[in-house]
Amino acid sequence: MTTPPRPLHLAVALDGAGWHPGAAAPDGNPYGPEHWTALVREAEHGLLDFVTLEDPPRRPAAGPLAHRLDALLVAAALAGRTEHIGIVPTAVLDRAQPLHIARAVATLDQLTGGRAGWRTQVTPARPINLDELFTPEVQRPMAELFERAADLVRVVRALWDGVSDEKELRALAPGRFAPADPDPQGSFTAIEPLGGTAGDWLTLDGPALAPPAPQGHPLIFTLAHISLPFRYGARSADVVSVTPHSAEEAAATVAEIRAAQSAAGRADETVHVFADLVVLLDTEPGRAAERRARLDEAHGGPFTSDAHIAVGTPGEVADLLLEWQRAGISGYRLRPAALPDDLTAVTRALVPELQARGAFRTAYEADTLRGLLGLAPRTV
Repeated sequence: MTTPPRPLHLAVALDGAGWHPGAAAPDGNPYGPEHWTALVREAEHGLLDFVTLEDPPRRPAAGPLAHRLDALLVAAALAGRTEHIGIVPTAVLDRAQPLHIARAVATLDQLTGGRAGWRTQVTPARPINLDELFTPEVQRPMAELFERAADLVRVVRALWDGVSDEKELRALAPGRFAPADPDPQGSFTAIEPLGGTAGDWLTLDGPALAPPAPQGHPLIFTLAHISLPFRYGARSADVVSVTPHSAEEAAATVAEIRAAQSAAGRADETVHVFADLVVLLDTEPGRAAERRARLDEAHGGPFTSDAHIAVGTPGEVADLLLEWQRAGISGYRLRPAALPDDLTAVTRALVPELQARGAFRTAYEADTLRGLLGLAPRTV
């Protein structure tokens, strides 16, 4: 008898008009609450684990939408308009203050009753060409960026645990904090950081604590393409999403992350490895490829992506998901090429196909996002 596959986890990444730059602007106000509510409720209708909300600092929205909303504020607006699905906004780490992030995401966790997450994103100071990506001149500052990110996550987790003593926070990330202004009534002047040279955060005397989060720690998600972010995710995140283009590449990536997870002392913890996929779906064979050609034409050339582009019927894409699952992938963050069409195809066609194969839930089985993903409540 054939053993049924383990249940997959599915998330969806919402960005602009969709991930294909040839996608047309949706009807109505694409920046209004009705638009975002409809998308996330559709994802919830499909019993997806969570949605991520994009908020990169230097890239315009995909397709015709040139402006971006603040992802944390959109997430807060969606909190009371949804019931089960996780909501994971992006907060870029480049200029992040740990206290601000801790309070915002814990507040979202309260507003959603335990369905919040934080997509951490590290952005280089300038775009990096592929031919220079692995040079020492690029790898050294990138390594520092991810060290800083890991320190920031460590401090945020401590703030979620109620740590308020400034000395304890400094000890978690030596050199990252400047001391409080010794003359709070005077004008602010730059102060050299204590214990190091980075000095890229400023902490305050008696910082206002983040509210307690129903999940203990809200979910931490990151997207990773190469070894440095693989190690960061294995060390700091609950879900690491990667961008393989074959089952063999997926297996090698999972193995690398598991080794890094063990090296970070987290071998006994569950760290999900998802794969990002751009999806174009149609129930009729060949129709999805035809639609991709039309989107390419509207864009003015072939669309390429860091992630694999899955084009086909729900059955064909389900075959791919289950093949990569056998390579060690436990879930997927799907990027709909065009909204709302490809999102609806995921929820109304791909999900039923996976359910028929015993590979996806038929009802929400937990009240929190960590619960949906089989993660225990987390504290440091």
